[in-house]
Amino acid sequence: MGQDIERVQARLSNIHTVEPILVALRTISLGSWQMALNRRADLQGYSSRLLALIPSVLPHLHPERDWNLEARLRALAPRIPYVRRYYQAPGAALTRQPKSAVALVIGSERGLCGRFNAIVVEHADKYLTRRQVSGGQIELAALGSRVARTLEREGHEPAWARRLPVTTLVPFSMAQELTRQWLRRYEAHDIDAVDIIYNAYQGAGDYAPIVKRLLPPELPDAARISAGALWPPIIVETDPLSLYTRLVGQWLALSFYYLLLDSAASEHSARFQLMESATKNTQRLIEELTMEVQSARRQAITQEMQELAAGSGLLG
Repeated sequence: MGQDIERVQARLSNIHTVEPILVALRTISLGSWQMALNRRADLQGYSSRLLALIPSVLPHLHPERDWNLEARLRALAPRIPYVRRYYQAPGAALTRQPKSAVALVIGSERGLCGRFNAIVVEHADKYLTRRQVSGGQIELAALGSRVARTLEREGHEPAWARRLPVTTLVPFSMAQELTRQWLRRYEAHDIDAVDIIYNAYQGAGDYAPIVKRLLPPELPDAARISAGALWPPIIVETDPLSLYTRLVGQWLALSFYYLLLDSAASEHSARFQLMESATKNTQRLIEELTMEVQSARRQAITQEMQELAAGSGLLG
């Protein structure tokens, strides 16, 4: 009996030690989850306002407005993706199957988030299988140490992988740096597309893996913009082509950062739900083990009293 009580007490002591860690992880996950949602909402508003500026600049690039500019655009079209699509068949850059593409899989840097990484890797495996059937070269990349190791276990060796921050959300500088690299390679005809594979946030603890194409960009069509509809008219005093490419480049970086925050919201909400369940199970175990210890102590006390009574002759 004494050994049983000691084992239960040791187990209860271990659980009491683990409980504050689970509570702390739950609190951190909740804070990171809400921070990702708030930053994503702020970013969406800023990105929408930035995208609204692009139609204001497009009339200044329209061939009918400046024939000298038209000749310049046609000369630059092979090298600048934002201009190239307006001198192709409508939608040609978006509908054709790219010959070479970057497939970036976004996962997590830490564990304790269930099948978060396994689900996105399964979706990436289906994507790679489809691309192998259709042909074309794929450069597989990964963001997050956990998802990179999961890809390797499944037989998909990433061409490169980068770590994600552990204590904070991913910074915008990372999104901006990667976007600039991809744009330079896109302009040099080194790659034709960039696809992002990640877990899209669907709600508390709910997410779904999707593939989002980042490049080529889907932007408002210049032919649909009417200069007369813009009031007051926008005055562009700088080079309109440089301004246009800067706006689109910044918008692409913001779009990619939105996907990173969306993945972070999914990860931290999944971790919060798991930590919430673990905390409740811990509290239930503490109650059950406490009652078991108390019951064992009552039995031990009762047995000792019976032995004393029998030894003193009180029991016949």
